[in-house]
Amino acid sequence: MRKLFTSESVTEGHPDKLCDFISDSILDSYLEKDKNARVACETVAGKGEILITGEITSKAENVDIEQIVRIAIKEIGYDNSELDIDYKTCKININISKQSPDIALGVDKSLEDKEGEEVSSEGAGDQGIMFGFATDETENYMPMPIYLAHKLSKRLTEVRKQNIIDYLRPDGKTQVTVEYEENKPIRIDTIVVSTQHNAEISLETLKKDIKEKVINEVIPNELLDEKTKYYINPTGRFIIGGPLGDSGLTGRKIIVDTYGGYARHGGGAFSGKDPSKVDRSASYMARHLAKNIVANGYAKKCEIQLSYAIGVAKPISIYIDTFNTATIPESEIIEKINKKFNLTPTGIINYLELKKPIYKQTTNYGHFGKENLTWEKIVEL
Repeated sequence: MRKLFTSESVTEGHPDKLCDFISDSILDSYLEKDKNARVACETVAGKGEILITGEITSKAENVDIEQIVRIAIKEIGYDNSELDIDYKTCKININISKQSPDIALGVDKSLEDKEGEEVSSEGAGDQGIMFGFATDETENYMPMPIYLAHKLSKRLTEVRKQNIIDYLRPDGKTQVTVEYEENKPIRIDTIVVSTQHNAEISLETLKKDIKEKVINEVIPNELLDEKTKYYINPTGRFIIGGPLGDSGLTGRKIIVDTYGGYARHGGGAFSGKDPSKVDRSASYMARHLAKNIVANGYAKKCEIQLSYAIGVAKPISIYIDTFNTATIPESEIIEKINKKFNLTPTGIINYLELKKPIYKQTTNYGHFGKENLTWEKIVEL
């Protein structure tokens, strides 16, 4: 049986990703000075204006949020208010309060500790469900559609910043449709690339350059054939971009951040949140578990769900689905997980070293599949 599956990615200049990058830049700046900072930072981007809002509780002093925002916008490459946004002149509004004492009450000391169980862990910062996923169909255990879509988006940014294609602007999106046969990827059916550009460049030139210097550089030739379809800037024009073309908001690209829709998502976004928020830390841990189940040969594909209650340290439930690919019973896999890993918030934070200022590097091109991140390491189960 053959079927098609599609995933999309976006460049770091996409307005939603601009907001994610700003939020994670602020988070990292606080963690550099206070590893125990509680940060839930949201960014909104519109025409010539950035709004920073949320809750931050920290001992860190002299954190210049406005300067952090301007540096982040500059790093992405936005410097033209007539086409997108200008880091030098945009208006920045800051509306930050402290974490609610009701939330802190549950996070600072878990329900188990209060009841004398001596779990010695923070409680979860919120209730929620988190999913992790892995498959052996790519070298980094990610689904092929999102793996390739991210490679295209990252390459779009590289050719822009390295002046390989010197007329591109920061905003852009990619999309890859993979054809599967018997649940194995066999070819690429369709590639879509939409990229912001300067006005004087013709569509013909842009299509030629994107095909030669972006697509052909990162997509394996053996996955392409004469039937593969290419749509490069299919509207014919993409000059106005960034927050001038569309508003941006932290956390709105949660499917791009995870598995491209190939696996389920718990609903919580990542960027701007310190690791006491299990939306982020438990999702990272779930990916770690799923990847290692596959990497250790216990399954070819694996999805894990963890669930938490606010103020409670231990997960409420652990669910696993190996899609009939397991080499041992799934119940035994869960036993291995419970034996080896401490899945309380404190256990996850310590094991994955999540109090370090590492989050800017997670923002773009997916939070999973990057080998330098602690939750991507392969260990023996």
